[in-house]
Amino acid sequence: MGDLSQVILVVDDDEAFRTFVIEVFESAGYSTTAASTGKGALAAIAAEQPHLAILDVNLPGLSGYEVCRDVRDRLGNAFPIVFISGERVESLDRSAGFLVGGDDYLVKPVNAGELIARVRRLLEWPRTNGTHSRAGRLGSLTPRERDVLDLLAEGFQQDEIAQRLVISPNTVATHIQRVLAKLEVHSRAQAVAVALRTEHSEVTGHALV
Repeated sequence: MGDLSQVILVVDDDEAFRTFVIEVFESAGYSTTAASTGKGALAAIAAEQPHLAILDVNLPGLSGYEVCRDVRDRLGNAFPIVFISGERVESLDRSAGFLVGGDDYLVKPVNAGELIARVRRLLEWPRTNGTHSRAGRLGSLTPRERDVLDLLAEGFQQDEIAQRLVISPNTVATHIQRVLAKLEVHSRAQAVAVALRTEHSEVTGHALV
């Protein structure tokens, strides 16, 4: 069960979906607060200091991406953000979400159990280390593990990666598990987030937090 002292901010302009997510977390033992716009999200974060935000990408006024950038500018990597979208569902959309600072990216409709599991893991992460320290662990990957991670970041599925690298899907799965362990992350999406942010920082010369 969740911790009632931990507050989840749910930001979505779809009232039915917002209500669904709130009920999911409250039934799991978390406290919740909500907003329906980007400006409302920023106001709620400043006033109520939630522990994590579930953030829709397409919001009235400020988009979810803009909200995330603002939060990262003010709070750094200390505040976990999970993007959710029913429209921005392509690999490029997910990449954009990670590059602006999202910790995870889910596509609607979402499975309640998976949503809770991903949020729980993010809340358990030591945020003082954050993605920046995990990015330093990329150097521990073997060349083949880095190849697999790069292809994941490009949006390829496990079978497609196997075909491209001329290895078996089971071997790909093994490499993925090793990548997750070395980066100390819990999902492929989070591993991709580390890779994309590191690539962005190498291109721009600025470290992302």
